[in-house]
Amino acid sequence: MTLKRRTTSTIPFGYKQSEEVNGFLEPIPEQLEALEEVKGYILNGSLSLRGAAEQLQYKTGRGMSAVGLKKIVDKERNKNGLLSKHGRTS
Repeated sequence: MTLKRRTTSTIPFGYKQSEEVNGFLEPIPEQLEALEEVKGYILNGSLSLRGAAEQLQYKTGRGMSAVGLKKIVDKERNKNGLLSKHGRTS
């Protein structure tokens, strides 16, 4: 299991506080898989942000706002070079 250092007060979607190592987060594979799935649907236009957030709630039981999901998707788009410097697609 790969632990991730906790750097903020908010625990990110797909992680939980480690019970064994203080200050670290443990991944929750089911949530991370569901997040990857809905990110793909958002990026290809199959789901809206709000619809994807509802899908995550239904699949995992853990809620996430559409705005929070947008931040994750935008980070993915930037990482893959899908957005220009000003946040617009080319």
